[in-house]
Amino acid sequence: MKKVLIIFGYLAIAQIAYGLDIVYPNYNNVTINAPSTFFIGSADTNKALTINGSNVKVHPSGGFAYVVPLKNGQNTFKIKSGKEELNYTITKPAANTSGGYRNPVFNEFDSLKYAIVINEKSPLRSTPIDSGINRIAHLQKNMPLIIDGEQGNFYRVILGSNNYGWIGKVNVKIQDSGTSLSELKGYDYIDTDEFFIFVYHFNRMTPYELVESNPFLMKFYNVKDYPDNTYVMDFPVEKSMKNGKLLGYSGQFSGTDFILKIRKPIIIDEKYPLKHLKIAVDAGHGGSEKGTTGCLGDKEKDVMLEYAKLLEHELKKRGAEVVMTRNGDDFKSLNERVELANNENSLVFISLHGNALPDGQDPNANSGTSIYYYYNQAKPLANDIITEMTTQLGMKNDKVRQQSFAVVRNTNALSILIEIGYMINPSDNAKMVTKEFQKATAKAIADGIEKFIKN
Repeated sequence: MKKVLIIFGYLAIAQIAYGLDIVYPNYNNVTINAPSTFFIGSADTNKALTINGSNVKVHPSGGFAYVVPLKNGQNTFKIKSGKEELNYTITKPAANTSGGYRNPVFNEFDSLKYAIVINEKSPLRSTPIDSGINRIAHLQKNMPLIIDGEQGNFYRVILGSNNYGWIGKVNVKIQDSGTSLSELKGYDYIDTDEFFIFVYHFNRMTPYELVESNPFLMKFYNVKDYPDNTYVMDFPVEKSMKNGKLLGYSGQFSGTDFILKIRKPIIIDEKYPLKHLKIAVDAGHGGSEKGTTGCLGDKEKDVMLEYAKLLEHELKKRGAEVVMTRNGDDFKSLNERVELANNENSLVFISLHGNALPDGQDPNANSGTSIYYYYNQAKPLANDIITEMTTQLGMKNDKVRQQSFAVVRNTNALSILIEIGYMINPSDNAKMVTKEFQKATAKAIADGIEKFIKN
């Protein structure tokens, strides 16, 4: 039976006589359009801390978080710790009384229009909303589309005979003419040691969708001579994959050929399950992008790099081949991080972060570890890791959630984003900056990956 690992390190931190320091709001005289905000910072634990005369609890580490309500107009705050005093002014704009936002109405065109995609990886969505879990595919540049109407900033895209999608107007250019249907000339199957590969031969690119179901579905839209102008291929996941688990896939056009690659089941060493497996470790933020700042002034980019290096060491100790998206204080775009992992053919992609909250919420009421995924193939991995982390570290389970973050919208690898804890919660923050907790976290994540691989 596994023992719960209790971390005492943060409680054993020598009491530091912090000077009064506010890390959020980031500066004075700010405008915040919310019913409340919070002051995050550090103070001397031996001195009474007050904000506008109200006592503020200071964590034994010196960190604090305190929520304040905001009224319309100027709000002034006097923050005192012993003889130290800081004064802040926060402005809340008056409510908009002009009637607010109105949903745009769909306008159907009198006749079909033809367009081409002008930006790489343009999202084709199931709804005309520029956010959320509504991405059907990421279309390549020069993909031809058929459009029958518009709504707000989106065009409606015809997908077969009975289906529609939506694409942002900024991602397409209307053409003078076009062709409604493409032609599938056949396909080839290529069997390799690592992948099931299918190559579909078209006369031109056409919209598509990869569906993580059982069976896994490959759908090509606007293809002539098929029911509903849709060609569907099903891949038997249960028969082809151990325990019916997908382990990564990719699909894109190369010229007019569409190449679908589905990773084969992996052969593992029972004694060393991670041996020779490629795992990408991504330290969130970096360079000019500092991320959130913890109560004690630690920057997310620096703290996460420490976690990433410890996780790298733990995984290598178990025989894994580790791909680091950054080894220093470097800026890397989200796309660069994903491409690096994919170019190295990583099986797993782990992005490490420290959590924060928007104005209007309470940092003291939010704590614990959460893990995000986008595609269902990564959810079992997220579940195994959060179980190990919360069990071994004694952290609150802040749940596994589906979310549309760029780094988890990577299907080549099993891609997840871990929010280790809330850096703006004094208790979480105190744990997260200790070396003992960081080492224990690396072990728990590695154990979670091993658990998933063994199963």
